[in-house]
Amino acid sequence: MDDTVEASWYDGLTAKKRDGHAALAGSELLLTEDDGTRTALPLQDLRFVETRPEGPVLTLNDNRGFRLRLLGAIPDDLAARLPGESRYGHWIDGLGLPKAAVLFAGISAVALAVVMTAPSWLGPMIPASWERRAGDAIIGDMGNTLCHSPAGDRALLRLAQEIDPDRPVTRVDIANIGMVNAVALPGGRVVVFDGLVQEAESADELAGVVAHEIGHVRERHVMQALLRQFGLSILLGGFNSDVGSGIFGIASTSYTRAAEREADDYARERLAAADISPLGAAAFFERLKDDHGDGPEWAAWVATHPVPSERQKQFEDAALQGADYRPALPDADFAALKASCKEDADVEEFYF
Repeated sequence: MDDTVEASWYDGLTAKKRDGHAALAGSELLLTEDDGTRTALPLQDLRFVETRPEGPVLTLNDNRGFRLRLLGAIPDDLAARLPGESRYGHWIDGLGLPKAAVLFAGISAVALAVVMTAPSWLGPMIPASWERRAGDAIIGDMGNTLCHSPAGDRALLRLAQEIDPDRPVTRVDIANIGMVNAVALPGGRVVVFDGLVQEAESADELAGVVAHEIGHVRERHVMQALLRQFGLSILLGGFNSDVGSGIFGIASTSYTRAAEREADDYARERLAAADISPLGAAAFFERLKDDHGDGPEWAAWVATHPVPSERQKQFEDAALQGADYRPALPDADFAALKASCKEDADVEEFYF
């Protein structure tokens, strides 16, 4: 019979081997045993298993114990309707691996573009109340590691008001952490690590760092960076509930280089408005360059922060010749900041 093919099968329920023929019957495969018993199988339920020398082996989607072997030459119309081998997935096999790879690359590029660009307009739309709650939660996770002393608190408040008098941030705090770093948190919280306070050689240096972090607050860079990192965590490794959940999650969050330049621009503007010399910040970046260098030239193009020498020059260029700048803080206030953590008898040291 030209429209049939010899077949043998097991029904998946018994160990009995059945022999007969298979033929195409509309949307079904009709199995006819040698004794005349017929079984109709929907073609859509068939699944390819493997190819053997005598022919293909098929099973059923809802009965994986079923095995059908087609023996010999298969009629063309039947062969066209049978499921084929699926190496990568049904639609990928149908499309072809090269075309599917191009399609995946295009989809990935679009997704990455959305993740990298959407935060710039989505971040500023996050309600301020949400940001404040997020910032307060991070501060709460730090426990009793924020340093407080009457003189130190007054000095920090004075410094913040000098830099940003019209719209002061919620709070600037010193954390009992030995790293040379400072971070802007959601909701307008700025935390300066004590390691940076001790490293600073003048209140003007400290003012430049605090002004930079307040710049991140003012431009809503914090939420933009968190949204970008959240999106990348999903694209690259699946959902990560710990993204941005703590102080070091925030500290490791990268801003774009444009955001870092905006924060530096803001810092220079506010230092000028407060009549504070930008040379303090320039000295800080010069020392950073001397200690760590600018890095290889290629790294300067991929780093989020402009290199220290570039930032040093920009702050130096912002200084007005012959200007009579005043110190960011009196010496007594700067000394109070240096001693803030030491004088707080209840403060705890932050352990990694």
